[in-house]
Amino acid sequence: MPQIAQLAETYASQIFWLLIFFGFTFFVIGRGMVPKVMDTVALRDKQIADDLAAAQAAQDGAEEQEETWRQRENENRVSAQALISEAKAKGAANSEKKIAAAQKRLDTKLAEAEVRISDAHTSAMKEVEGVAAEATQDIVQRLAGAKVTKAAASKAVKEALAHV
Repeated sequence: MPQIAQLAETYASQIFWLLIFFGFTFFVIGRGMVPKVMDTVALRDKQIADDLAAAQAAQDGAEEQEETWRQRENENRVSAQALISEAKAKGAANSEKKIAAAQKRLDTKLAEAEVRISDAHTSAMKEVEGVAAEATQDIVQRLAGAKVTKAAASKAVKEALAHV
């Protein structure tokens, strides 16, 4: 077979060209392109790591600011509650003062009214006694035909009213 016979002659030439192409590919891609790609990947990894570190630092800063804000908010809430309590206490004290003043005025008016009522009661009782004494004189004169003095009729009416 002639194809097998020429195999030895062409085999060396094919190995030579195979080594040339692989060598060329190795130097162009392996020595030229791969280091550039690896540098790009390393640069990208470094950029990602730097970005993650910056994001972590930003997050830590934000958390610190949030904690500071929360503390300030809690302090403000406490001071607001203190102001509210103080305002309530002042309002209650003012209300108590006003109520006490109003109660004092009412007590004074009540005492005056009680005095007026007592005076009116006493006056009314004197009038009732007077009218009752006159009625007693008139009734005794009509029924018994006897004349009773005004003093005796008043005394009898006072005794009768004392028992009522």
